[in-house]
Order: sequence, then structure tokens, then C-alpha cells
Amino acid sequence: MRAKRRFDAVLFDLLTALLDSWTLWNNVAGSAEAGGKWRAAYLRRTYQAGAYRPYEVLVAEAAAEVGLSPIFAAQLAARYSELEPWPEIREVLGALRRDGVALGVVTNCSEELGAKAVSCTGVEFDVVVTAERAGYYKPDARPYQKALDELKVPVSRCLFVAGSAYDLFGTSKLGLLTYWHDRVGMTPPPNAPRPTAHHPSLYPLPALVLGRAVD
Repeated sequence: MRAKRRFDAVLFDLLTALLDSWTLWNNVAGSAEAGGKWRAAYLRRTYQAGAYRPYEVLVAEAAAEVGLSPIFAAQLAARYSELEPWPEIREVLGALRRDGVALGVVTNCSEELGAKAVSCTGVEFDVVVTAERAGYYKPDARPYQKALDELKVPVSRCLFVAGSAYDLFGTSKLGLLTYWHDRVGMTPPPNAPRPTAHHPSLYPLPALVLGRAVD
């Protein structure tokens, strides 16, 4: 099976592809509508940021942009331990690990909050690259490249699992094939590159990684 394996490593977005951070944002904002607007503003800001600015500052600016209190950013950070993994995460990642696939995270987050969020997954990763450590926010290509370098895996042997279509702009620059885990049915931004696979769960992921047919 390993001789046929298509990828030797899988890198994951953390706060959408692996964790249900949407529920926490909505709870802090007070409603799903407010949380969705806040989250959308935050995604636009990180997409435009490039070089790292404090994550909590971007989250506070996004709150103010949509008419919420900037204090919500600190409240969100204080509740990071409440983040829950999507139900199939440990099963799917465990299957990949048992087959010898290296696992990593590339996340638009601070080092402190990234560590808290990773602990919520219940999964051990071979590498975790935050925007703070890389010095740049995704979709700048450098955070993804840093993870590839630390895993010592060529881009052709690695798959990225995105939680947002914004990641596709960065991964496409590197030729890093991307599985879009579109859990919440997001509308992709204009001109977003097409993903290699697009599914509402991670259950099809092992088949893709192991070189089997995926429905």
C-alpha cells in the first residue's frame, strides 16, 4: 500500500478544517449572523495582511468593521480551550498516521492561541507553523513552504487540507494540491483556484492520500 501512496504528508488548516471554530465565534458574537459577518471580515483581513501583525489585533479590527465591540477579540481568545474538533477528525487522522503519513498544521494564528487550538484536536502533529512563527499570514506562500521544509517533503508528495477557499490562492502558487474541507458551505472568493477535491467532510481524505478512487 505504501508503494502506491499518493502523498507522504498532509498539512491542515487548523481553525476551520480541523476545528469547529465557527460555533465559538458565533457564541462570542451573540448570534450566527453576527459571528458569520465577523468571521468573514477577519478572513478578508488576514488575506490582505501579508506580513504578520498581531492576530488578536486583526480579530478586533474585524469586529469593529462589522459593528461589534473590539473587546470580543479578547473574549474569543480567552475561550479557545472550548474549540471542538469535527467529529471524524481523530478517526481520519489516526488512519493516516497508522499508514505512516506525516501530519502538520499551517494556521493563521498566534503561537499562544495556535498551541491551545492544536491541543483541542487531540492529535499529535509533526510540525505546526503559525502565522506568527512564519512571519506571514496565509495565503502568502511562505507559511506553507516553511511547513514543507520542516517536514522535508517535496511539494509533489504533500497535500494541503483547506478549511477556507482563501487558502487556494496560496497553495496554488506553490503547486501544492489542495483538498477543500468545506464544512459550512462557504462561497469562494472571486477567481479562487479550483481545489483538487471539494468535500463537506474529511471522510474521503484517506482514499485520496492512499491513491484509491474517491467518489
